[in-house]
Amino acid sequence: MSKVCQITGISYQNGNNVSHSKRRTKRRFLPNVSSKKFFIPEENRWVTLKVSSAGLRLIDKVGLREAVRRAEANGLLK
Repeated sequence: MSKVCQITGISYQNGNNVSHSKRRTKRRFLPNVSSKKFFIPEENRWVTLKVSSAGLRLIDKVGLREAVRRAEANGLLK
C-alpha cells in the first residue's frame, strides 16, 4: 500500500536518524495515511479513499464533493 494521500497528495519525506555520536543515516518520515469510506449522497454510493489527517480536516472544512473536485484538478484522482 503506497503511503500517499489521495486528497492532498502528501507522501513521505526524507531525513536523517541522528545518533548520540551525531552519526547520520538516512530514513523516511511516513505520513499518517489510512483508508476511509465516505458516502456521496449525490451519487448514492460509497467510495474508499486513502486520506491523511490533513485530508480529513480538509474534507470536514470544504466538504467531500469540493475536496474530490480539487484533487481531480490537481491530478491526484482520476
